Amino acid sequence: MNKDYRSFINNEWIISKRGKKNSVNPARPYAWMIEKEYTFSGKVEDTAIIFLTNKECPFHCLMCDLWKNTTDQSVPVGAIPEQIEWALARLPEVKHLKLYNSGSFFDERAIPEEDYKKIAELVSNFETLIVESHPNLINDKCLHFKEMLKPELEVALGLETVYPEILKVLNKQMTLKDFGDAVSFLTQNKIRSRAFILLRPPFLSESEGVLWAKRSLDYAFKTGVECCTVIPVRSGNGAMDTLMEIGDFTMPEISSLEEVLEYGLDLKKGRVFADTWDLNIFSKCHKCIDQRIARLTSMNLSQRIFDKVECTCNSAL
Repeated sequence: MNKDYRSFINNEWIISKRGKKNSVNPARPYAWMIEKEYTFSGKVEDTAIIFLTNKECPFHCLMCDLWKNTTDQSVPVGAIPEQIEWALARLPEVKHLKLYNSGSFFDERAIPEEDYKKIAELVSNFETLIVESHPNLINDKCLHFKEMLKPELEVALGLETVYPEILKVLNKQMTLKDFGDAVSFLTQNKIRSRAFILLRPPFLSESEGVLWAKRSLDYAFKTGVECCTVIPVRSGNGAMDTLMEIGDFTMPEISSLEEVLEYGLDLKKGRVFADTWDLNIFSKCHKCIDQRIARLTSMNLSQRIFDKVECTCNSAL
């Protein structure tokens, strides 16, 4: 690990490395889609995802690129329900909904508390509602919102890594205790939680990245998390590109994602998913990439481990 990292990685440095934000409309979500997911009930079912447009997250995490589709100012009261209503009118009827807002649902500057009631009314036909939040914003607002809901509430939290020094350099502005306390609060109030775990954050070798992703899975399930998603760290947000240029970051191999997913599934502690977005960038072999993506997708949807993909590139690993 580069021992000088603390001297330059902070909010100002991370923001200084950014490009321009995308143009977004505060009255519309910036994206919406349907994905299949192996649900808590053990069935593979369609889940709607609405990517809400709102104010940028106050936590400027080193690896994050979600700021690209955010506003500089808080959106007005009523804008978030309008976005949800607009998207739902264009999505098919499904049982599960994710409201992802490029930050924390319980950040008042992003989702006004005055909008909770209308949001609850709009999602009343769903069985499950999943929102995301920084662990330090888990508090009584969650309970206030839960009391309004008909669907079962689930909260996704960014654990990222249990390597304490790396967690600090990610500028997450939380400790492992903060994460554990947040999960405990949710569990005590009968709210399920899921964790986002990073594969190979900066300053780690490939083998270290795999090791710490596995340890992070262990920790997440120990705290009471029910579901984990393993996310291979990408470049593209400015700060990560700079670290790549100076040799402090390399994107992980797709084989490492396979190994960590296999480990998580073998634990049988809860659901484990691999993030399969844009996986081509993590492979140096064009011959087997489609098979590897298909295998990861199948393991996500079945929560079972399938035979490894045989390819000549395996001998180089």
